[in-house]
Amino acid sequence: MQDYFEFEQPVADIETKIEKLKTYAKGNPMVLEEIAKLERKASQLQQEIYGKLTAWQRTQVARHPNRPNTLDYIALMSQGFLELHGDRYFADDHSIVGGLGWLGQHAVMFIGHQKGKTTKEKVYRNFGMPHPEGYRKALRLMKLAEKFQKPVVTLIDTPGAYPGIGAEERGQSEAIAKNLLAMSTLAVPIVSVVIGEGGSGGALALGVADRILMLEHAVYSVISPEGCAAILWQNGSKAPEAAEAMKITAKDLANMGVINGIIPEPIGGAHRNAAKAAEAVQKAVLEHLTKLESLTTEDLLNQRYEKYRRMGVWGENR
Repeated sequence: MQDYFEFEQPVADIETKIEKLKTYAKGNPMVLEEIAKLERKASQLQQEIYGKLTAWQRTQVARHPNRPNTLDYIALMSQGFLELHGDRYFADDHSIVGGLGWLGQHAVMFIGHQKGKTTKEKVYRNFGMPHPEGYRKALRLMKLAEKFQKPVVTLIDTPGAYPGIGAEERGQSEAIAKNLLAMSTLAVPIVSVVIGEGGSGGALALGVADRILMLEHAVYSVISPEGCAAILWQNGSKAPEAAEAMKITAKDLANMGVINGIIPEPIGGAHRNAAKAAEAVQKAVLEHLTKLESLTTEDLLNQRYEKYRRMGVWGENR
């Protein structure tokens, strides 16, 4: 049974009716015609709803438990993936996965956050919140990619880095900072895709790239809407207002020049058709990788530097 958001209730009502009619269809042309009519209506209604989602509604879609995760995308759009483990310092953090695989004709290093779907998986993956060893594993894999001149593709989906005492004791902020520094000068193309939540430094540690793309209903922000609301209003229930003010949607970030492109999702979100979503991600990543690989290393690094120098520039009309 499909999970529905509150704002999808009109679609849920129609699809429930369709399921009931299917039990009585048995080749009856009148019933089949009615089912087809209702399916068209549901599709149209869903397009209307998803065409005008608020920032908070998009946040809900980005967090859907059945939304495709990093390993789903890797399985659907690549071949021959070989996962690599461990940071060679402390442990293997299961909330970040990475390894080598083929993306079309490109051999690439995939690195991404992994949330998990079932309760058991979520606990195993620490709900997609990496420890320092996760970022150090990611850094090791980036350096490996640089050594063998392979591009890096990162898939971002985390509420943020793990804030526990153990993580702080093992140098959480230092691990993130090292990744930011390394990615800024990594001598191979980097393409990052925000596939769900892009939360705070936990996301940015995989997000200093030549091209940053976002799925249509993904969000990317310095803090969660709930966290922002708790700080500004001391009231987490104001999260919808915070989400609007923070400009966290793909459209907002594209308008501000923070990201380089928006990848369309299937109607109803990527969780409704993972294969179609992966096809769109693969097409977009390959398009940008092909262009980036034609650049010299010097041009690549210069363009990356200029890209980040331009961010946040503003002026006043006097």
